[in-house]
Amino acid sequence: MKNQYKGTIYACFVGYVVQAIINNFAPLLFLTFRDTYGVPLSKITFLVTFNFLLQLTVDLIAAVVIDKIGYRVAAVAAHVFAAIGLVSMAFLPGITADPFTGLMISVVIYALGGGLLEVLISPIVEACPTDNKEAAMSLLHSFYCWGHVGVVLLSTLFFVTVGIERWRLLAILWAVVPLVNGIVFLVVPLAKLLSDEEKGMSIKELVSGKAFWIFVLLMFCAGSCEQAVSQWASAFAEKGLNISKTMGDLAGPMLFAICMGTARVLYSKIGEKIHLRAAMVFCGLLCLGSYLLISLSPLPLFGLIGCGICGFSVGLLWPGTFSLASAGLPRGGTAMFALLALAGDLGCSMGPTLVGRVSAAAGDDLRKGILVAVVLPMMLLTALWMNKRVGRERPER
Repeated sequence: MKNQYKGTIYACFVGYVVQAIINNFAPLLFLTFRDTYGVPLSKITFLVTFNFLLQLTVDLIAAVVIDKIGYRVAAVAAHVFAAIGLVSMAFLPGITADPFTGLMISVVIYALGGGLLEVLISPIVEACPTDNKEAAMSLLHSFYCWGHVGVVLLSTLFFVTVGIERWRLLAILWAVVPLVNGIVFLVVPLAKLLSDEEKGMSIKELVSGKAFWIFVLLMFCAGSCEQAVSQWASAFAEKGLNISKTMGDLAGPMLFAICMGTARVLYSKIGEKIHLRAAMVFCGLLCLGSYLLISLSPLPLFGLIGCGICGFSVGLLWPGTFSLASAGLPRGGTAMFALLALAGDLGCSMGPTLVGRVSAAAGDDLRKGILVAVVLPMMLLTALWMNKRVGRERPER
């Protein structure tokens, strides 16, 4: 029974790689877009914000729509949108009257795919019969990290060997990944998140319960703790290693992603021996320590080390919250996963915003921004304590 779902789980792994391609390929080309199409960087960087906002909107809509159209249709559509968006990015800016309009249309298309994938993949894996769902969820989310690293490394290798002027070819090559995986989702078996006798909780039922809001707070904290440092990782690498901004943009985010992915793989291997909430408390404390190391150490290199520690510490928080919520609210269904993804994405926005605004008010002192942001892992630890008191999660082993 379980073996027949291996292909499904592998397809979900690739699904997170697809999301990594969507989120991390275009930023590598910002300077190329500026030089090729004459679009100012202020407008080009808005593409990332727009991608994020649209995915937030999809998270919200998906809470109502996905159960009606079915997981298979939604999963295939998500991959089709991702593939078309990447291919469009290679051609539309060159044929539209305003190249920025072509870029925006491409972002709209692949952001629809990214938003759907974020809502779909976790519940699909949660529904598959596995021996340890927490471990499976942690391993699943590690593939976003490895996808991020792979996109940066392989794209950089392509630019060096083939030439960055042929980036359109690379966009088409990356589009092959969602295209093939979409075909796979046409045939792999999909288990039901709830049995035929069970009825999923409505949004009204979810939001009326205390336990759900604790999980929302946990997911918000998971996203904010992660991105508060991740978004500034290139600055830590640039100063800590005394390298150029371009190299810092590569080294810092990759270090963070590698450490985060390592934590997720590690928990997938040893998670059966450790209670999930206890592991998340440890990670929250480690995250708090990394923030203090980054903000209080006088040596820039320690800031980079703290960035790596932070990446490791936040690795379990997002998938761990999904697993706690699935155990605590077993009838939460698709709506729960969608709303938790929305909360996580809001955290991903608020974390770096807090750091950026405090840093700007302190004369662009990034360390002071990170120091104030220690409130984020403290909120996470408080939410975990509240979760324990509610006592709705899976019993301890």
